[in-house]
Amino acid sequence: MSKVKNLGLDNSLLNEFLGELRNVNIQQDSLRFRKNLERIGSIFAYEISKTMQYKTQDITTPLGVSTMNILQEQPILATILRAGLPVHQGLLNFFDRSENAFIAAYRKHHQDSSFEIQLHYMSGPRLQDKILILSDPMIASGKSMLLAFDELLHNGKPKHTHFVSIIASTQGIEYMEKNLRSVNCTIWVGAIDEELTAQSYIVPGLGDAGDLAFGEKLDE
Repeated sequence: MSKVKNLGLDNSLLNEFLGELRNVNIQQDSLRFRKNLERIGSIFAYEISKTMQYKTQDITTPLGVSTMNILQEQPILATILRAGLPVHQGLLNFFDRSENAFIAAYRKHHQDSSFEIQLHYMSGPRLQDKILILSDPMIASGKSMLLAFDELLHNGKPKHTHFVSIIASTQGIEYMEKNLRSVNCTIWVGAIDEELTAQSYIVPGLGDAGDLAFGEKLDE
């Protein structure tokens, strides 16, 4: 069963960074755009860490011993290339001992202006009974996130999956909830926008996160 956590509903620095990501003038600075994606990724990591299991451990200091609550296990971090890399790095900044998985996906465009999501690469560790965090900056239709998740399942079934996205469309969230009814998971977003165009772009959204972070690319 899935549940949605929209961090943007509460006032925090996440909304400051998200506002800069959306700002058509500020987002032209690709370095700042990537940094804001990374910073939001770290905010998600902190919030997700509150849901995880901890164990007590005695830590030796220069003056004695302190009993601390330490993370019981590191999650597996996965992302969809290339747009997901800065968000992934933000998560990795906090879960710094995690193993990592990467999926390459792209839109295969057709002459009638339609397209389909295709995957052509996946590399990652064993996932059976692990905690998985799968990130992508945008959940538009929701199809690419679920295609990537299905590909990752070849490496085993996680005991819980956290889907992380900066901005999602209402349609994308509904699609994921419908298709994740039998999956133990949480969907984390920074904002949910109402409109999704016929070309699967979120409005108002922020544009193409991959292009803004890494430069324009040729269509496949």
